[in-house]
Amino acid sequence: MKFVDEARILVVAGDGGNGCVSFRREKYIPKGGPDGGDGGDGGDVYLLADENLNTLIDYRFEKSFRAERGQNGQSRDCTGKRGQDITIKVPVGTRVRDIATGEILGDMLRHEQRFMVAKGGFHGLGNTRFKSSVNRAPRQRTMGTPGESRELMLELMLLADVGMLGMPNAGKSTFIRAVSAAKPKVADYPFTTLVPSLGVVRMDSEQSFVVADIPGLIEGASEGAGLGIRFLKHLERCRVLLHLIDLCPIDESDPVENARIITKELHNYSEKLAEKPRRLVFNKVDLIDPEEAKLRAKAIADELGWEGDYYMISAVNRQGVKELCWDIMEFMKTQPRSMETSEESQPEKVEFMWDDYHKEQLQQSSDDDWDDDDWDEEDDDGVEFIYKH
Repeated sequence: MKFVDEARILVVAGDGGNGCVSFRREKYIPKGGPDGGDGGDGGDVYLLADENLNTLIDYRFEKSFRAERGQNGQSRDCTGKRGQDITIKVPVGTRVRDIATGEILGDMLRHEQRFMVAKGGFHGLGNTRFKSSVNRAPRQRTMGTPGESRELMLELMLLADVGMLGMPNAGKSTFIRAVSAAKPKVADYPFTTLVPSLGVVRMDSEQSFVVADIPGLIEGASEGAGLGIRFLKHLERCRVLLHLIDLCPIDESDPVENARIITKELHNYSEKLAEKPRRLVFNKVDLIDPEEAKLRAKAIADELGWEGDYYMISAVNRQGVKELCWDIMEFMKTQPRSMETSEESQPEKVEFMWDDYHKEQLQQSSDDDWDDDDWDEEDDDGVEFIYKH
C-alpha cells in the first residue's frame, strides 16, 4: 500500500433544525396555546484513532465529510431528531491542524482515542418557549444555527522510540533489517529508501523498542534538495536519534563534512529536534582494517567535537549491533517518553461558536421573567384582575 503521510480534508458539522410555530387545535379547546417544538441539534464530526491503519491514502480521494442536519421541530411540542454524528478513522500518530488558523487541534496518540473537530449547530426554539404572561400566543421562533466548518490538515507522524539519521547509502535500511523483521529495500545507489519504515527490535520476551528509518538527507534538504526534510517530522516523537556515519563513502566524500551537513539540516528544520539525545554510529567497519577503522572513527569524532560515546558497527555482518541495541534499551529505561505526547500538551478545548445562542435569543424576544407554566384556564379569561384590601 502506498504510504501517504499528509491529507487535506473538509469537515462540515450538521446545521441545527429550526423551531416550529404551531398552536394546539383540538375539539372543545378553543384556545389551546402554543405547542411548537424545538428543532434537533446538528450532528458533530469526530476523528477516531485506529491502530489498524498506517496511511492516510483514503483521504487523497475522499476529501469532504458532512454530518447530518437536525430535524425541524413539529407541532404538539415534538422536538426534531438530532442529526447523526460522523466518525472519521485515522492512524494512531496523526496530528490535526486547522488550516485557516494554523492551530494544532490535537494529536491522536492512543488507539480508539476520539476527538471532536466540528460541532453541530444548535437547535432552534419553538414558539412554546416564548410564551409568557403578556404574550399568550407567541409567533416567535428561532432558526437553527449552521454547523461548524473546518478545513483540516492531517499529518501522520510515526510513533517510534529511536530515529535514524544519515546521508543516503549510510546503511540505515541495512541496520533496521539486521535488528528487526522489517525488510526495507536495500541497494547500492542513493535514495533507495523513499518512504519511512518502522521496525520492532525485540531484546527479549519483555523488552523491545521501535526504530524509524527515513530517507537520507543531503545538503540543501531544507531548501528542497533530494527528498527534502518533510520526513524529519517522523522523528519528532523519538526519544533518541542514531546518527549513522559511513566510514567508507562510495562517492569518497568527507565523513566529517557529511555529519556536519546532517546537523545543519536538523537545526534548519527544528531546534527542538536538533537538541534530542543522539548517538554517533560508525557503519561499514568491515570494509577496512579494524585498527584503521578505530583510528578513522576517533579522528572523525575528535574533529566533530563529539564528547559522548560512539559505536562502531557493520550492519551487514551484524558486528557490534547487539551491544548498540542493548545500550539503547538501557538508555530508554531512564528516559521517559517526552511530555509533548501526553495529555497535558493537548489543547484545553476546541472553541466552538454557539455557546450562548439560546440565552441571547430569549433575552431579545422579551424582557419579562420566564414563565414556564402550562396554558391553563385562568389564562383563557382575558385580563386578570388582582384585588387588594
